[in-house]
Amino acid sequence: MSPPPNYEFQEWWNKEREKHHSAFLDVKHDKPSWSTVEIQSPVGHLSDDLTVDKSRHRNARQLSHILLLKLQQAFNSLSWLASSSFSLVLAANRRISSPDSRTHRDKPPTRLYRLIKAFLVLVLLLLLFELVAYFKGWHFSPPTLSSSAEFLGILYANWLYVRANYLAPPLQAMADVCTVLFLIQSVDRVVLVLGCFWIKFRKVKPVARVAFGGDVENADPEEYPMVLLQIPMCNEREVYQQSIAAVCVQDWPKERMLVQVLDDSDDTEVQLLIKAEVQKWQQKGVHILYRHRLIRTGYKAGNLKSAMSCDYVKEYEFVAIFDADFQPGPDFLKKTIPHFKGNDDLALVQARWSFVNKDENLLTRLQNINLAFHFEVEQQVNGTFINFFGFNGTAGVWRIKALEECGGWLERTTVEDMDVAVRAHLEGWKFIFLNDVKCLCELPESYEAYKKQQHRWHSGPMQLFRLCFFDILRSKVSISKKGLMSILNILPSPGSFPFIVPYLLFENTMSVTKFNAMVSGLFKFGSSYEWIVTKKLGRSSESDLASIVESENENQVLGGALLRANSESGLEDLTKLELTNRNGKKRINRLYRKELGLAFILLTASARSLLSEQGIHFYFLLFQGVTFLVVGLDLIGEQVS
Repeated sequence: MSPPPNYEFQEWWNKEREKHHSAFLDVKHDKPSWSTVEIQSPVGHLSDDLTVDKSRHRNARQLSHILLLKLQQAFNSLSWLASSSFSLVLAANRRISSPDSRTHRDKPPTRLYRLIKAFLVLVLLLLLFELVAYFKGWHFSPPTLSSSAEFLGILYANWLYVRANYLAPPLQAMADVCTVLFLIQSVDRVVLVLGCFWIKFRKVKPVARVAFGGDVENADPEEYPMVLLQIPMCNEREVYQQSIAAVCVQDWPKERMLVQVLDDSDDTEVQLLIKAEVQKWQQKGVHILYRHRLIRTGYKAGNLKSAMSCDYVKEYEFVAIFDADFQPGPDFLKKTIPHFKGNDDLALVQARWSFVNKDENLLTRLQNINLAFHFEVEQQVNGTFINFFGFNGTAGVWRIKALEECGGWLERTTVEDMDVAVRAHLEGWKFIFLNDVKCLCELPESYEAYKKQQHRWHSGPMQLFRLCFFDILRSKVSISKKGLMSILNILPSPGSFPFIVPYLLFENTMSVTKFNAMVSGLFKFGSSYEWIVTKKLGRSSESDLASIVESENENQVLGGALLRANSESGLEDLTKLELTNRNGKKRINRLYRKELGLAFILLTASARSLLSEQGIHFYFLLFQGVTFLVVGLDLIGEQVS
């Protein structure tokens, strides 16, 4: 039953509306009501009576107030823009003048940097030349060799001739090649996006033939396959506890799993900490071993190869691999292992990554855009339609028989994960990607760490291309799959739409690092075979460990003694460790010479474009130059520890 109408409220509302309406129409009123001021178009009143009372029109005083309001809004916008720009300039100045700032002066300059520096000197000289030509009006009426009498005019005419006949044609050819490559990549990505839409529309996803459910304690252990879990790490002081804990609490029979902590640390203190953590879990009944190599060759590939050579590995059917910053859920094995049942030609089950710090700063947001497309579109579509994608190196389960048949881990590239995946697929093995099984991990928060990671990720594939190209041609794989193996990012991450423009500019900035890495890997230049461990900060360590302890309590995996040990020992040790790290480490500003040099080149080019008769590239060059400047001053991510 509806309540009776409130006549008192209706009467008050009518009085208020008449009062405000009369205040707006009364031209004799000293102060018009600001809340009712609006500009109305006369088009909507053409059918009205033209003899309407003049009191309904705006007077000069009302229009002046409206103009003042608009001016105030414009002034506020300009002041905000000026304040933001001034803050950016101050931050850049602090980075440059700070005694804690550092560059790569301790390293000899690379060939690329020397080339950038030489080109910067050249473009600055050309800018001075263009300024002289601009003030003489030569951009609108350029001199010719026959008509010019002065030396500068003859020099400028010769410059125009050289630029038009010798510099423009090769640059145009390079631009055409880039356009063709861009179109090929665009077609590839459109096809991938359409495939992703098809998967979503038809609700296609891998379905396991069996399932491991119920209580593990009361189940028959013989029903569960033997699984080896490996955690390769190197000086992972910040994250070793949470990764070991997450792997040790897997909801799987303890006698049917073995955890290998593969420690390649050269820091003695870190080695002792990891050993103590392993011993703590051994006392709790977990089958876990600590391995440390005396001869640390081959980086991660050498570490995994050494671990797989142990005699007891023959007893296990599958191996799950987790990098040091990855935290699989307790049901990870229960969600991945069942897919192998009945699929004898299945070699790999890959889970998706989920990032605990994707909203930490602008750099992590931009990385999330790129990686979301990689998992949601590239790997899911390739896994669904061609049963192949590159192994991500972590958060995946391998059939040990497949690893052995394809040659195991090789130390010939820095992308051993992609290498073993290509060789396994050439042997006829298939892969499955599980988009709904996520494994928590951490994104690089500093540009220094991200740049080194991207150098390895783009140098390694070119090494692999050089090594595997003829193997791919000689393989029995179909021609269509060979093409896919040889040769619209924002869609999977809708929350990142506001960052689409910074993402595009940042990707152009990173293209220099990526191109340099690809050339280095293809021709074995410089540090193409150097492996630098990506720096982790160990964010959310306490909360993650607490959630693990809580899940232990709910599932009663290891009983109350384990809960007390974690709550009393694990969290206390982790808190002490984080306090030590916070007090003992200092954030340092880093300046990147290549990016700064390219920033000045682009800003100089934007100035030249503004001076020229065809200044259509000014805005792109300006924004891209500012992006390089921001990155070069290390204003995009976390400072380096």
